[in-house]
Amino acid sequence: MRPGDETGIPVFAEPPEGAPKGGPDQRPADLPKGSVYSHLKALRRCLALSLAAAGAAFLVIFFGFSRQLIEFLEIPLKERGIALVYITLYEPIAIQMKASFIAAVIAASPVIIAQLWSFLKPALYPRESRTAVILFLVTLALFFAGAVFAYLIVFQLAVNFFLVTAEGIASPFISIEKYVGFLFSFILPFGLIFELPVVMGILAALGIAGPVLFSKIRRYMILLIFIAAAILTPPDVVSQILLALPLLALFEAGIVVSRIVYKKRKTA
Repeated sequence: MRPGDETGIPVFAEPPEGAPKGGPDQRPADLPKGSVYSHLKALRRCLALSLAAAGAAFLVIFFGFSRQLIEFLEIPLKERGIALVYITLYEPIAIQMKASFIAAVIAASPVIIAQLWSFLKPALYPRESRTAVILFLVTLALFFAGAVFAYLIVFQLAVNFFLVTAEGIASPFISIEKYVGFLFSFILPFGLIFELPVVMGILAALGIAGPVLFSKIRRYMILLIFIAAAILTPPDVVSQILLALPLLALFEAGIVVSRIVYKKRKTA
């Protein structure tokens, strides 16, 4: 990204000295030099369109699909014959609004990302633009993959584990507010965990860590992953392996990515 002025807002600086005209490191000739006002105006437009998209998605989901959304989230308990309860009068409507808001942000994410990209793109060289597009797409895909994996696999295993350990001790009386909060506490962390290859690649690009260091700590990562899998899953080997293997695959993918980035950095 191009350097910013004292306000922290990116400006359209001239290409670095020695960069060939028309080459991959040259700023497009048809773009005028930016000003603080023009950047603030573009940022305001970006934020307004993003909020409008998220707001419209929220209204559609809340008034049209909030009940179906809550029923979808309740499936792991309904399959086990457990009905959720609410303790306060406002709890059901509050949960519908919370779930609808999160779903709306996810549904509007393509528009939000497109607006963010339209704001950042003029400050990037063509080569940086291509890298940023790939990084955006990979990051988004990994986050969604982590969220889906958390809901379909990890959360199901966690529900089984907690219900089994509570048998003979107490009967489940689960509040819908606590349940939905517990569910989202699984989805968000796993969405972030699945960004591990991206984080490892960025660390290698910045020279903070490289494939050699990642390879040295592999044995410790394997141990930590299996310990986490043993804690989160029922006491059977199949469930532990089912959870541990994707996390190990992510770490190994991160090593491969860091090795590629490190080699390009050394040859640059």
